[in-house]
Amino acid sequence: MTTHMLETAQVDIAYDVHGLLPAEGRPPLFMIAQPMDASGFGALASYFPDRTVVTYDPRGLGRSIRKDGRVDHSPTVQADDVHAVIAALGVGPVEMFASSGGAVTALALVAAYPNDVTTLVAHEPPLIPVLPDAAAAERARAGVREAYEAKGSGAGMAAFIAMTSWQGEFTDDYFAQPAADPALFGMPAEDDGSRDDPLLSDRSWAVSSYRPDVAALAAAPTRVVIAVGEESQGTFTGRTSVAAAALLGQQVTVFPSHHGGFLGGEFGYAGQPEAFARTLREVLDGNN
Repeated sequence: MTTHMLETAQVDIAYDVHGLLPAEGRPPLFMIAQPMDASGFGALASYFPDRTVVTYDPRGLGRSIRKDGRVDHSPTVQADDVHAVIAALGVGPVEMFASSGGAVTALALVAAYPNDVTTLVAHEPPLIPVLPDAAAAERARAGVREAYEAKGSGAGMAAFIAMTSWQGEFTDDYFAQPAADPALFGMPAEDDGSRDDPLLSDRSWAVSSYRPDVAALAAAPTRVVIAVGEESQGTFTGRTSVAAAALLGQQVTVFPSHHGGFLGGEFGYAGQPEAFARTLREVLDGNN
């Protein structure tokens, strides 16, 4: 693996290349997420020893240093950053696996730069506008931020888990629940004083508020596959995945495990990375 720093006027973007450039046989496989950085792709990348894999840290996260004076996370801005990294690779279009907020960035990338990606596998993009209960989902999202602002990261993460594990639409029953208890999830209730978490604050609301440009995606030469974890179906990101696939006129493609199904335990939330990688390989090969 080699690590590179792409310096621009607004940000210094750190990215890693696992393998050779130019890639042999197939284009590089670019893996992106948000707010997770490149450190979360170690397990998944290890199951592609025959491929050149590229990972990166999104603007302002991990090793990528912002110089634009902002703290918000925008999928269109991040799409520009990913485009810049692809250009810096100098090997033409890539294949891409993108998860969570990274999947939203990837959809914005294909819409803006349709010749950058040959195949995109967008795994569980959290797109509130595609939901029939979008207004209620926005209210649930606001509840996470309110818990975080009031009591800190433990309370905020407990509220986030309660939101993202809720089955079905956000009904009155959801909002009538008592506040989620951090102790039930093994998290401390003490307030550490931080209020800058990109997941729990409103800094990434532009990601979950993004509305895909369906016309641009349909016009792009990119093969776009919307994916969902088998354990996520019915939850918030499971429902956004199904709805996004329907917008694009396709059935959602089911992957093993959950929202972090490609993780090997790096963050205490292990999935099934070997089975996940096998399915990803089949989808990239056009066999699924």
